[in-house]
Amino acid sequence: MLFKISVKNIRKSFKDYAVYFFTLILGVAVFYVFNAIDSQTVMLDVRKNVYDIIKLMNEMLSGVSVFVSCVLGFLIIYASRFLIKRRNKEFGIYLTLGMSKRKISAILFFETLLIGIVSLVVGLLLGTVLSQFMSILVANLFDADMTKFKFTFSSKACVKTLLYFTIMYLLVMVFNVVNISRCKLIDLLNAGKKTEKVKMKNPVICTIVFVIGVGILSYAYWMVTAGFSNMDMADKIIIPIAMGCVATFLIFWSLSGLLIKIFTSIKSVYYKGVNSFVLRQFCSKINTTVFSTTIICLMLFITISVLSAALSMKNSMSSDFKKMCPVDIQFTKISYEALKEAYATADKDSDDYEKTTKILEDSKLSISDTLKNNGFDVDEYLKNMTEYSVYQTGLEEMDTLGILADEICEKYPMVSFLSSVNFMKLSDYNKIATLYGNETYSLGDNEYLIVANFKTVADIRNMALKAGTKIDINGKTYSPKYQECKDGFIELASQHINDGIFIVPDDALTDSQLYKCGMTADYKADSKEEKYDIENKLDDISKNIFNQTSYLSYNSKIDLAEASVGLGALVTFIALYLGIIFLISSAAILALKELSDSADNRERYGMIRKIGVDEKMINMALFKQIGIFFAFPLLLAIIHSVFGIKFINLILQTMGMSSMLASVGITFVFLVVIYGGYFIITYLCSKSIIRP
Repeated sequence: MLFKISVKNIRKSFKDYAVYFFTLILGVAVFYVFNAIDSQTVMLDVRKNVYDIIKLMNEMLSGVSVFVSCVLGFLIIYASRFLIKRRNKEFGIYLTLGMSKRKISAILFFETLLIGIVSLVVGLLLGTVLSQFMSILVANLFDADMTKFKFTFSSKACVKTLLYFTIMYLLVMVFNVVNISRCKLIDLLNAGKKTEKVKMKNPVICTIVFVIGVGILSYAYWMVTAGFSNMDMADKIIIPIAMGCVATFLIFWSLSGLLIKIFTSIKSVYYKGVNSFVLRQFCSKINTTVFSTTIICLMLFITISVLSAALSMKNSMSSDFKKMCPVDIQFTKISYEALKEAYATADKDSDDYEKTTKILEDSKLSISDTLKNNGFDVDEYLKNMTEYSVYQTGLEEMDTLGILADEICEKYPMVSFLSSVNFMKLSDYNKIATLYGNETYSLGDNEYLIVANFKTVADIRNMALKAGTKIDINGKTYSPKYQECKDGFIELASQHINDGIFIVPDDALTDSQLYKCGMTADYKADSKEEKYDIENKLDDISKNIFNQTSYLSYNSKIDLAEASVGLGALVTFIALYLGIIFLISSAAILALKELSDSADNRERYGMIRKIGVDEKMINMALFKQIGIFFAFPLLLAIIHSVFGIKFINLILQTMGMSSMLASVGITFVFLVVIYGGYFIITYLCSKSIIRP
């Protein structure tokens, strides 16, 4: 009998609880999708390096799933409160008819069990379908072979989803039993008649608190924008975040009192249409929603900022990679001149002496000869080979700062200026710049220039260049030709990492100052498979000779592409996972709160209907009320996000990454679809609840 009552209750209330069911199904589907990537990627034909990246991504997502399960667990428990509150009068009637609290708890147990089974089944079915699209997305990201693609169901992700959500539903059952055991009959029967007393807070106190909150928030905004350069330690980021949280609470607390006073004093607005009813409805609940509104606002802020930053990083890395990897491969090798002093004192009787001798002998050979000696014929596999040299003269970074050295060291305490400066001959740089498609330069006999693309260090060097700092090389003084660094690079990379190479006239450097040699080349290959074969040969060679008989290393476009895509995918998937869950949670909490209020206020809407207010005005009043509650935390979250995105943008720029404008647009689409979707569903369900 109790089971039949539970089934009947679910069938009868399904329309009213559409948001609850929708949230559970969506939560299960999202959880499954992001945990099924592991099994989806098993069938992808990828290189071992790519598979290792995907494996790391799966491990990270698995760790994030623990946090996500806690968020969803809180959301489900909060939603169950809505279910119980919505049916207080029903439970009161059950008690009046002689049903025990134990049997009521049993009814709730069966209802939760049935809801859990339905949401899990539908959610897993939806998640299975969506995971196929996720598999295609992963395959495209990692340039995998899709000829082996097939429909896949992840038993591992299914078991994990069932386990996590079963624990959540068990907690809900315990919570429901405790709630029912504490209920009193009189409270259940009169629950619909209760309303929160509208406490008119002292306007003076609210104004003072509001000003304090705005002041704290303004200072936090300043710290992460104009004061960004003063934040020299990572832990100082915590201070503006904590200040923002406190300020957000203070602003919502003060506004809950100020808005009532402000709008009641504007008679033309207050008495227009049903505005007075809407305001009173808003005020009757606002005092108890300050904390939850603060949490929702911060979750929305995190969602907007994290999603925008992650998508920006991925887009920037993709665009930077195309520019920063103009050739297929680049070899570098430490020179004999740089190694001979380090090994000059080697003990002839030591076990490593033979290895040391081999390294020194090999350092005298060119990169091509070293490769040929190890079974790799450069003429057979490579084309467009271009060689260059990098020199060191003994100058350190500190020596290139001139009279601004002390000022710069004080302003940038986290930057080390003790490393050696790298130099290149003008002819060598112009040769590489022409190959890369970068700008070439000319210099006078006593001039130098700096090429750099790592913004933070380039800004520091620009200070010294503007001051006309001169440098001394082999007894000759050189002056800067330009007052700022020129954009350029030598080494292949997926990001802007060149912190500065000094370009000088060819006769400024001597062979004894040679630090390392370099060679760039393209593969003699037409297909991806042929390029992979060459890469595999080089991988085997590097394992045999690097740091054993030769200081030869290389960077390839393929390796850098895989690392770039891997990092971009990792950041993007984690941001999407958290962003979607936070958006769902924020919107669902607001939706459930509004549905609960609509159920409580059904009689009040009936009263204004009886005094002659038509359905169109009633629906408009409901729309305004729900709109205010949804917009209230969102507006402040958007303001937070403007400064948060500026802060993140400053960090990304120091890493040489591009603007976040495009990613903000994509984040806005997510916000409109999920948050706006919940708003529309809430309005339609609430309209159904208050309908006579």
